[in-house]
Amino acid sequence: MKSLSRLLRTCFCAWIFSLLVSANSQVFLWSQSSGGRGDNSKALNRSGTIASEQENARILLLEDIQSGHLAEAIGRGREFAARWPNVGEIHHLLGLAYFKSQQSALAVDELRKAENLEPSSPDIPFDLALVFLSQAEYAAAAPELEKSVKFKPNNVIAHILLGRTYQNTNRTLQAVDEFKIAVRIDPSVSLGHYHLGFAYGSLGLNERAIREYKKEIERSPSNPDVLYQLGHTLLESGELKSAQAYLQRASEVDPQNADALYDLGKAILLGGDAKTAITRLQRSAALKPSDPGPHFQLAKAFDRLGRAEDARQERQRFAELKKAQAQSGGMASGRTQ
Repeated sequence: MKSLSRLLRTCFCAWIFSLLVSANSQVFLWSQSSGGRGDNSKALNRSGTIASEQENARILLLEDIQSGHLAEAIGRGREFAARWPNVGEIHHLLGLAYFKSQQSALAVDELRKAENLEPSSPDIPFDLALVFLSQAEYAAAAPELEKSVKFKPNNVIAHILLGRTYQNTNRTLQAVDEFKIAVRIDPSVSLGHYHLGFAYGSLGLNERAIREYKKEIERSPSNPDVLYQLGHTLLESGELKSAQAYLQRASEVDPQNADALYDLGKAILLGGDAKTAITRLQRSAALKPSDPGPHFQLAKAFDRLGRAEDARQERQRFAELKKAQAQSGGMASGRTQ
């Protein structure tokens, strides 16, 4: 199975930022019970109670964050936090403003304060985990997500993120459990079956992986990562014809996917068409020039066509790249050549 870099190939940080104003964040919950900014500003001026002032402060912070006025949100948040240091919601929103401003260390500080003030909140540890995940701090993210699902067990996204966190810390069996919970809660959750399939594949359970990838394909027929992983797993399982079909689709949807082109070339070569395989493998090599794999397959393809000199050059290039990979300490692709 390929390395985990394929799993995180999309812009993970952008996805995490989008979650901050989703139904899994306290920000969303406040916005549903709040009116427009003008009315709330007036309410702040005429309010005679501390509770109302705090509520209106939260509304103002929320609106600044949602409208992208992050400097204003941070300024207000600091002022409100100094005024009401024991209000967890204020520290929570200030932490979110810092995070969206890419000030992760300050975000963690504020979210920790909020968590200490509201230890039973499922949303604060969820958002804190997002900050850690954006920094690839999986060991720090895991306990926060565990707390979040404990207090809100039906949070599908939290289960998926916890599964991804376990996967990235070599706890694949636990990852499987989390992904299974997620798809049981919501069978149509985006990429739920994909992640479960990837985890099964990591365990060498290819039949189960293929079944999950096919479920995901029904919902995301044009997702290049799902198409690639399904094709790759079918190829590993010896199902050449099916593998070739999915890998062809993956390379059409994402022409820059060097791994899909490599596997497609390999499948075509195994099917006996060396000439067509060469074009795919050469394209893969051009897209990922440090990868020795395509050159190994190209040498085999040229041998089949009787092009001995071309085969010799490809074997030489393969050996050079493997040596450079070892000297640089680079990670192998994990594929069977």
